[in-house]
This record gives sequence, structure tokens and C-alpha cells, in this order.
Amino acid sequence: QVQLVESGGGLVQAGGSLRLSCAASRILVSFATMGWYRQAPGKQRELVASITSSGSTNYADSVKGRFTISRVNAKNTVYLQMNSLKPEDTAVYYCNALSNYWGQGTQVTVSS
Repeated sequence: QVQLVESGGGLVQAGGSLRLSCAASRILVSFATMGWYRQAPGKQRELVASITSSGSTNYADSVKGRFTISRVNAKNTVYLQMNSLKPEDTAVYYCNALSNYWGQGTQVTVSS
């Protein structure tokens, strides 16, 4: 069974940075489209960033220029570097593989 384990969330002040990690098992991140999604209270889950097997990346307009998705194949891990964080980035962040598998989520809270 595919497992995705997120880590790296926490509380940060506006303007700060966090790096989220998604460690995968039973799936090779280098061969899969991986994504980071987020869900704020009362809102629908939305795509934040994705990376394909070829390395192409895609970002939500709201995070372009501030967030970077990457992967380290040797660690079978996908990362989301989040800079210049804003209070509106507050949400539970989920790792996704192949649009089918989900991690348990990690809370990110940005204080103003």
C-alpha cells in the first residue's frame, strides 16, 4: 500500500518560511506526478503545486514566486519550500501521489 508521510508544518510569523516534506513508500516519486494540496477551514481542498516525472512543475497563482516544489529521488521524498508566508496560507497541507493517494496532512499556521 502506498504511504505518504508529511512533516515540517508548524506555526510561523508572516514573512517567514517553512519546508514541508513528503516521504513516500511503495511508490517512486521519480516516476509519479506528485502534488501538494491544502485545505483551509470552510474551504475546498486546492492544488498548491505539482511536479511530474519529467520534472515539470505547476503552481497555483496564489503561491507563484513564493513556493517551490522539488524532489530528491535518492530519498524518495518530495518537498515544498514555502517563503514569504502569508496568513492566508494557513491550512492543512496534504501530499498527493498520482491523484489517488493522500498523506495524513500537516498543519501550517501563519500568524499576522
